[in-house]
Amino acid sequence: MNNQDLIARDLNVLWHPCTQMKDTHDLPPIPMRRGEGVWLEDFEGNRYIDAVSSWWVNIFGHANPAINDRIKTQLDTLEHVMLAGFSHEPAVELAERLVDITPAGLNKVFYADNGSAAVEVALKMSFHYWRNIGHGEKTRFINLTNSYHGETLGALAVGDVSLYKKTYEPLLLKPLTARSPDCFHRAPGVSWAEHSREVFAEMEALLAEHAHETCAVIVEPLLQCAGHMRMYHPVYLELLREACDRYGVHLIADEIASGFGRTGTLFACEQAGENGISPDFMCLSKGITAGYLPLSVTMTTDQVYQAFYDDYENLSAFLHSHSYTGNPLACAAALATLDEFVARDQINANRVLSERMAQSTAVIADHPHVAEVRQTGMVLAIEMVADKASRTPFDWRERRGLDVYRYAVTQGALLRPLGDTMYFMPPYVISPEQIDHLAEVAAEGIDRATST
Repeated sequence: MNNQDLIARDLNVLWHPCTQMKDTHDLPPIPMRRGEGVWLEDFEGNRYIDAVSSWWVNIFGHANPAINDRIKTQLDTLEHVMLAGFSHEPAVELAERLVDITPAGLNKVFYADNGSAAVEVALKMSFHYWRNIGHGEKTRFINLTNSYHGETLGALAVGDVSLYKKTYEPLLLKPLTARSPDCFHRAPGVSWAEHSREVFAEMEALLAEHAHETCAVIVEPLLQCAGHMRMYHPVYLELLREACDRYGVHLIADEIASGFGRTGTLFACEQAGENGISPDFMCLSKGITAGYLPLSVTMTTDQVYQAFYDDYENLSAFLHSHSYTGNPLACAAALATLDEFVARDQINANRVLSERMAQSTAVIADHPHVAEVRQTGMVLAIEMVADKASRTPFDWRERRGLDVYRYAVTQGALLRPLGDTMYFMPPYVISPEQIDHLAEVAAEGIDRATST
């Protein structure tokens, strides 16, 4: 087997996600033979640092021995059983541990198998909760501009990235939308905290006018990942939690991408206020199994749970299911992932790595075509623009970010862009020297991509 053979077979039968397939004539998929740690290796022995954790999921490296062993052991015991009417130890143990490590009050765990499904569960649960307690007039949701929550119709509806959503608008429910606290747009001299407080006034106004018909507000805490890795200050979450309580509206925290150490704490909600905030629903996926198997979780409160706890004939149960809900192999991978956080003291280790990311990319901030280098924990983004002073973007059709990607591949790095935003979201097993290499490749790639 070689790269070209597999590429030919691939393009004969596969339709790839998030891909204009015509592009593959000039930019074919890279066939991967194996992975180890931060490295992916193709069929011809070329190696690439997985700088984006294979779509933000692979937090402890490829072929991690501890996670491998846990899955192998589980495979010899129980591979799957439906979770309706049955149970198994990995699902119970994982739920217990999640309740222990997530914000206080999130005492009930509902399993699904991907991030979009977790969001769908939260949306349906919130709507159904209000219906069960006699508030059927609550049928709407509030989101943020530039937000993204997944690709299934409910999750897509409460997102706001036009690239993914516009085509399907006729199929979607209509949320109310508040301006994002995205600090890229702050005025000169205004701090992240000041900007986030100022922008919150628009959310406050929406809640004041529409709380009577609103089920929940949904946000990505601190990071709008698919929205070009835009970031905001934790004070916004603190203000939002207080306002949702005051107006009688649920708060859904979509921590699918921000959870499990990405933002500098185990969960981004921990950074709001002195002791963090507790949402009414928390959606988790991606890093939960360290990139091994599909699994997602929607966590909620005893109060929400009790609204569904009723006699069968009242038809108030939450009748939502997925065939692979709580799959034992996926739960085993998640348990091994949580063990890795403890064994490696990973949250503290990430603080050292994130500081190295900041140091190694500091010089890029002075580039004449870089508007901003921004960072939240283990996520760092570099936004390229045509004009630095005015922050005028390049014409998106020029695909400057793709040029950086092409160059990075030749230098042994996978830096998949979001438009003209390059970003690092590496596995936590990356070394300081590998971070330095990514910074050098990004700097040279940006230079090449913006020189004409």
